[in-house]
Amino acid sequence: MSMPENKIKTEKDSFDLLSIAIVKKFVKSSWYPGIFQWIVIFVFSIIVFELVVGTVNPSKNLGTTMTWVLWWPIIPILFTIAGRFWCAVCPFGKLSDIIRKTIGANRPMPKFLKKYGIWLIDLFFIAITYSDHVWGIVESPRGSGYLLLLLVTMVVATSVFYERRTFCKTLCFLGGLAGNYSRSGAVQIKATPEICKTCKVQSCYRGTEKVEGCPMFQFPRTMESSAECNICGNCVKNCPNNSVKITTRIPTKELWGLKNPKIEHASLAAVIMGIVFVQNITMLEPWQDILNAIGMVTGTSSYNVNFTVAFIIAMAIPIFLLIGTAKLASFFGMKGTVKKNFTRFGYAIIPLDLAAHLGHNLFHIFTEGKAIWYNSIGLFGIESNPASLSLASISTVQMIQYLIITIGWIGTTFVVYKMSNTASFKAILPYYVLMFLLAVVNIYFFSLPMSHRV
Repeated sequence: MSMPENKIKTEKDSFDLLSIAIVKKFVKSSWYPGIFQWIVIFVFSIIVFELVVGTVNPSKNLGTTMTWVLWWPIIPILFTIAGRFWCAVCPFGKLSDIIRKTIGANRPMPKFLKKYGIWLIDLFFIAITYSDHVWGIVESPRGSGYLLLLLVTMVVATSVFYERRTFCKTLCFLGGLAGNYSRSGAVQIKATPEICKTCKVQSCYRGTEKVEGCPMFQFPRTMESSAECNICGNCVKNCPNNSVKITTRIPTKELWGLKNPKIEHASLAAVIMGIVFVQNITMLEPWQDILNAIGMVTGTSSYNVNFTVAFIIAMAIPIFLLIGTAKLASFFGMKGTVKKNFTRFGYAIIPLDLAAHLGHNLFHIFTEGKAIWYNSIGLFGIESNPASLSLASISTVQMIQYLIITIGWIGTTFVVYKMSNTASFKAILPYYVLMFLLAVVNIYFFSLPMSHRV
C-alpha cells in the first residue's frame, strides 16, 4: 500500500519537482527522456556526418562549432543546473539501450571494471585532453568525427556483452567530469527511507516488464550521491509507492558532508584544475616561450615531447599543492591524516573547477558563437563571410569570466567552511589560501589576450 504523498517528508531547503502534476505525469510517461534522446540523436547524426564528410575548415564546419563552440561550454552549465541530466539524453546511452535490448548478452559487469572503472574514466579523460593538443582534435573536423566514432564503437562493444550502461559507468570519458560536477548540481533524485524500508519488490533497481532498472546500477534507497545518477526517471516510473522524488537542493550541498570520499575523485578534481590551466596557457602569447624553456631542459624542439612535460607539470601542480596544504593543515591542528584531509578537501575544489571550466569555454562561445548560426545556414547552401564571429567584446567576456571565477571561489570557500566542522580557523586557513590562490591564477590567465582555437 502506498503512502499518501502529502505525508512524505521533505527537507526544508528542497522542493519536489514531482509535486507538480504535469511534471510527474511527463516523467512517468514514455516520453521522458525518450523525446529528448531522439532529438539529440538526430542532431548528433548531423554533427558526425558533417565532421566526417564536411569541410575540413574547422571555422566553417557545423560539426566542429556545434561540438566545441556550443556543446562543450554548455555541459558544465547543465551539470550545475540539472546534475547528470545530459547523461539521460546522451546519444551514447540511448544507443547502448537499443543494442542491449536487441542483441545484448547482458552479462554482469566484469570485476575489473567494477574495481577500476573510475580510474579508467579519469585516464580516458586525461588522454583525450592530451590527444587534442598533440593531434589537434578540436582544430580537425575529421579528428573530432573519428573520436566520436571510436566512442560509438566502444559503446557498441560493451553493450553487446554487458548489462545496463557499463560503458557510461566505467569507460565514458565524460563520466568522471559529470560525476564530479553533478555533486554541485541543484537537482537530485532521492528516495524516502520510511517508505523504502517496507518495500519488498525493489523495482527501482531491478526494473519491471515495462521499464528496466537503474541503468547506472544505483539503489535509490541507499544512494547518497548524485555522481552516478542520470536522472533518467526509471526509478520514478518503477516505484509502486511514490517513494522516489526529484528534488531541488542548494548547489554544492552534497559536498558539505561526504560520508565516503574517495581519493580518485579528489585527485580528479585537482587534475581538472591543472587541465584548465593547460587549456588557458596554450592560448596565451607566452606559450611558445614556455615550450622553448622546457625544450632547453629536454634538449629537443619536439612539440609533442615538450607539451607532454608541460601537461604533466600542469596536472601535478594542483595535486602537490593540495598535498602540501593537507600537511600544513594537519600541522595547524586539522584532525585526520594527510591522506584523509587530501581526499576530503579535494572535493572542495569542484565548484572552482566548474567555474574555471565554464569561464574558459565561455570565451569560445562568446567570441566564436556566430559561427553556429552561419555554419547552420550553410547546410542550406547560404554562403556567408562575416567580418567577426564574436557575440561580445573581449572586455565584456573578461568581466563575465571574472564574475564566474568569483562565484566559484565563493562556492569553494563555503564548501571548505562546511567541511571543516569544528576545526579551528588556523587549521582551515591553508585551504582558504589554496582556493584563493587557484582563483587568482585563473583570473590572471583570463586577463591576458587569448587566441581562438576554432
